[in-house]
Amino acid sequence: MAQADSGPKADARPLSPHLQIYSPLINMMMSIMHRISGAALYFGTVIMVCWLLAVATGRGNYELFTGLLKTPVGLAVMIGYTWALVHHALGGIRHLIWDTGRGFALGVVNSMSWLTILGSLAITGGIWAYIFKLRGLL
Repeated sequence: MAQADSGPKADARPLSPHLQIYSPLINMMMSIMHRISGAALYFGTVIMVCWLLAVATGRGNYELFTGLLKTPVGLAVMIGYTWALVHHALGGIRHLIWDTGRGFALGVVNSMSWLTILGSLAITGGIWAYIFKLRGLL
């Protein structure tokens, strides 16, 4: 008597693609970073709302809030927020170019990805160098 087939064996099924199979390509990493920077902007907007509330509620609250931003952690958060804003904006420009039907060749995709990374770092560095220079810290 033949044994009834109970379906495909677990070993015979193909693996679903995941990050352990795919090599991390620059365009894949940029997609992930675009999402992360978007989430960072969400939380950074909460900080900006707190700043506006501090401005609206009096000098003491404003000084307390800006005092927190001047700490090393506060400064790191603001630099990170600036980078997320610039990176997300440059990624948006990259997507806008794609929306016109241009820039889909693999070399162009990779070049625009690297330009987004380097541009976001350079612009953020320039913004904060200017801020530090205005405050006499450079």
